[in-house]
Amino acid sequence: MSPGPSRGRTPGPRRGAAAARTPEGGGRRGAEGGGRRGPDPGGGRRGPNRRWQLVRAGSDAVPASTRRFMARARQRRVRAALPWAVAAGVLLLAGLVAWTLLGTGLFGVREVRVVGADLVTPVQVRDAAAVPDDTPLARVDLTAVAARIGDLAPVERVTVDRQWPDTLVVRLVERTGVAVVPQGDAYAVIDRTGVVFRTLAEPPPALPVVRVARPGPADPGTRAALEVLGVLTPELRERLRDVHVEGLARISLRLRDERTVFWGDATRGAEKARVATALLGQPAERVDVSAPDVVTVK
Repeated sequence: MSPGPSRGRTPGPRRGAAAARTPEGGGRRGAEGGGRRGPDPGGGRRGPNRRWQLVRAGSDAVPASTRRFMARARQRRVRAALPWAVAAGVLLLAGLVAWTLLGTGLFGVREVRVVGADLVTPVQVRDAAAVPDDTPLARVDLTAVAARIGDLAPVERVTVDRQWPDTLVVRLVERTGVAVVPQGDAYAVIDRTGVVFRTLAEPPPALPVVRVARPGPADPGTRAALEVLGVLTPELRERLRDVHVEGLARISLRLRDERTVFWGDATRGAEKARVATALLGQPAERVDVSAPDVVTVK
């Protein structure tokens, strides 16, 4: 069986022709090839060296639909992160403000301003407030400060407010005297509730005198005397010298002309005041209105 032509192989004459190339061409290629590759340690053949170069693609290299998709994806990421960024910024700002107000003396108390003080001095009010200088204004307990100032006897009501950046404003309403109570050589001034808030050497001429053993808001005699004073007519009040309380059912009024109006207890005060006023013109030393329906005149 004769051998046929070999597939994939170059026929003999062409191989010979390739080998019979000019010595110049073959030598030059051989020299150049040998200079680039060098000897192959493995004895195998190596391919030609390739040089790579990075090239930036233009914007038109990416399809428009892809660009739109990528832009929408970026927008979604930004929208998703924005609330968290805003919340973090707000928390950071709030923390900075809180630290400035509560933890530093930058907005500390520099002044305690007192309004409405007459019976007490501003120094007494500041001492009672007991707020150290440079205490952060935001940390001042206004209720506690007002309670301490309210313990001053002449103070009936007090409000304390902050005035930024560094001031506490104290507004006072002081007690008003309605009567005086003899206490040894002095006179205790009481308000409408019976609280003693001043002591004077001489009684003010505008205030009536109440004679009770232990003046105070918890004393029944003091409360009864104040109740009687509250119902007197202007004529009786003008002539009144003192209210004498020997007992809850033995209250009497002593007038400036040395006459006495026996009042009894504090009940039916308006009726008693009206009857006693009508009898002021009578030449009697003692008028008993303890039972206003049956009046006794002596």
